[in-house]
Amino acid sequence: MIEPLLLAGNEGVADMIDNVFAKSGFNARRLADGAKLYARMLQADATVCITLAGAMTPIGMSGVFIPLIENGLVDFIISTGANVYHDLQRPFDFPIVQGSPNVDDNILAQDDVARIYDVFIANDNTLTGADLLVHEAVAGFDASKPYSSAGLHHRLGELAWERARHPEKSMVAAAAKYDVPIYTSSPGDSAVGMNLAVRQLLAESIHLDPVLDVIETTAIVHDAKVNGVVEIGGGSPKNFYLQTQPMLQQMLIDKASGGHDYCLQLTTDPPHWGGLSGATPSEARSWGKIRDAEKNNVVVYSCASITFPLLAQYALTRVRPRPHRRLFRRLDEITGALGKMARDKPELRAEHPRLFKDV
Repeated sequence: MIEPLLLAGNEGVADMIDNVFAKSGFNARRLADGAKLYARMLQADATVCITLAGAMTPIGMSGVFIPLIENGLVDFIISTGANVYHDLQRPFDFPIVQGSPNVDDNILAQDDVARIYDVFIANDNTLTGADLLVHEAVAGFDASKPYSSAGLHHRLGELAWERARHPEKSMVAAAAKYDVPIYTSSPGDSAVGMNLAVRQLLAESIHLDPVLDVIETTAIVHDAKVNGVVEIGGGSPKNFYLQTQPMLQQMLIDKASGGHDYCLQLTTDPPHWGGLSGATPSEARSWGKIRDAEKNNVVVYSCASITFPLLAQYALTRVRPRPHRRLFRRLDEITGALGKMARDKPELRAEHPRLFKDV
């Protein structure tokens, strides 16, 4: 029975979700279902990934990630490069300020100010400063060896702790402190990648290998007993995580892997336009990305700037802190285990005899 909703006594966010949203309908109830799903995956000791699309760090969402990282409620992150880039501006006091969408962008361009909807970023004292950080971070890299994007982001986080006035404001710095790997599924699609291109044009190449990202994220999923994901938006980060299951099942012929156990998606994009990358969890089941088409999957159709802080606060209130997995420290170990599993597969040997000859 749906009764009139009672606000009295439910002033806290978690109580509001449990006792108001959950007893309602439409997206309020979906949000409650999603909050409880996130709590369940954490309580099941799932290895949890958060995928991050959209311009979330410019609006301050780093502050939502930081306590999740500190409390062991996220184990690795797959993000757009732009979210990493803008996250690194606040710890160095490079200003990102509230603006307005109702402005003359010709005037902003004349004043060298970039706009993200209602957020203003000054090019001279913010973007240029972040560019120099990227160059400093890779200055000590060995040009003869490849790096995953997690290796680059870990160094950027370390640099924030070494150099920044306020490293506590950075998601990337928090991830480096607790060895939470951060991957970028499209490393060339941001100012981070453009700065690496400048170095390469000037004859100092840094080998950032996106195939290593595929291997490492797949190894993390293969190493886990239970896997879960919170997808903020869609785009490349979402499918980059989901594809770890077809990588295991289809490419490496690992029949023991049956799809991700938990999937929570926050999106504003309906599937029928074809732009919802990875589509719905039920459709993802047909690709082997999700274990079950109906169970432990929730899609909340609303703006993540509203829903993600509520979900995070719910988890921080209802779930005890978990031990940190420190996956970044274990990458060599778990990628080695993935490689051994692949080399020991007779089916894979039969499919790629030439590759096994080379091995």
